[in-house]
Amino acid sequence: MVFMSLSHIRIILVEPAGALNVGSVARVMKNMGLRHLVLVNPQCDPSGEEARLMAVKATDVLEAAAVVQTLPEALIGCQRAIATTGIDRTALNVTLEHPREALPWLLEGRSPTPIASALIFGREDRGLSKEELNYAQRFVQIPTHADYSSLNLAQAVAICGYELAEGVRTAAAGHQEHQATVQLSSEQMSRLATLDQLEGYYQQLEMLLLKIGYLHPHTAASRMEKMRRIYSRAQLSETEVAMLRGVISQMEWALKTELKP
Repeated sequence: MVFMSLSHIRIILVEPAGALNVGSVARVMKNMGLRHLVLVNPQCDPSGEEARLMAVKATDVLEAAAVVQTLPEALIGCQRAIATTGIDRTALNVTLEHPREALPWLLEGRSPTPIASALIFGREDRGLSKEELNYAQRFVQIPTHADYSSLNLAQAVAICGYELAEGVRTAAAGHQEHQATVQLSSEQMSRLATLDQLEGYYQQLEMLLLKIGYLHPHTAASRMEKMRRIYSRAQLSETEVAMLRGVISQMEWALKTELKP
């Protein structure tokens, strides 16, 4: 099933530098029916005159925007997240998808109280870091001409917003073609672990693996990237994450007990 609105989709901008861009993003969001804007550590005044000028009749989107300090804060409560990136896939070692193929994944599922999904956009000048990309489960790259591949932030949001809105329209007409993704029932969707729950598990797992010597400080980041990919594909439930954290807690207790004189 698909949501008949985009009210559960968060558009997350990481450290936007230009107030004009933020205002333009608010405008295209309202054009496409997106309402939930989250700004991570903005480097400009998102409520100032420049932003409001570009937002035109979407000042309500600006005024309702949430401002947080970190990307994990922006993702609290989300079950699914897609990041946009211009980095070459060989450098990331991940699959980069066309927006039309990946974005319908954010529309799947239905529940009385929809669980949020997120679409993450990086800085105007350098996008998202590899560390920040770790917080997403899938990745999209907007196809552009090789002569000039860089898109303006608001243009990128507009393209992705259009694809999301088109997905809703197509679904409403009864012609939605589901991609090769796992289709989940309403009950299954409501039980999926949120990204902040998964992040707590990843941090606990990394500390244990460093402690037992499986990970080393200089290689921990790259190894944990692979771990995250594995768990993202598994679509763990809240119960499963709790079980895995319980296993780690027991292992930590056993290690402490063994080391006692």
